[in-house]
Amino acid sequence: MTMEFATRYRAASRIPADPSKPYVIEKGEGDRAHLFGDLITVYAGGEQTENTFNFFTVEGPRGDIIPAHVHADTHEVFYVTQGAVRLFVEDTEGEQSERVLTPGDFGFVPKNCPHAYRMERHHTQIVGVAAGPGHTFERFFETLGTPTEQLGLPAEPFVPEQHKFGSVREQFDVRFLPDHQWRDR
Repeated sequence: MTMEFATRYRAASRIPADPSKPYVIEKGEGDRAHLFGDLITVYAGGEQTENTFNFFTVEGPRGDIIPAHVHADTHEVFYVTQGAVRLFVEDTEGEQSERVLTPGDFGFVPKNCPHAYRMERHHTQIVGVAAGPGHTFERFFETLGTPTEQLGLPAEPFVPEQHKFGSVREQFDVRFLPDHQWRDR
């Protein structure tokens, strides 16, 4: 049985806010949100790690590209545990690359590098970690998306209203790039 805690983010969270307390969370029982066609589950975030890193999973079906975005102060890791993900990245000199990641593959995106991704197979899962100087962005998912108690994917994709994309930049170090073009897409 997983305990529930009240936090500043949620009335009921499975993640204790106290960073000095060890904890265990059963598979899938972290804080969940739906965003686009995906289920995001947060297992550790800023409250638990003194804003040094977060740990989350993204599960989704084959689908559309997640919009291009950049993090000014946060590095991001993509580790594929099932399925396949096409990772699009542009380095700080403007050189673009894309690569399909399959189970066991690891992708690293440094801060200030525009990136996007697309699930290439149904039932794809990514383990994500983000870290930077005093930043984590795990609460971005439920702020832009919608918190859920469901364990599965959304019945219908949850696409936020356009104005919400601009509202997450300062608070979560996520700046969307709506006009960004991937040359070899």
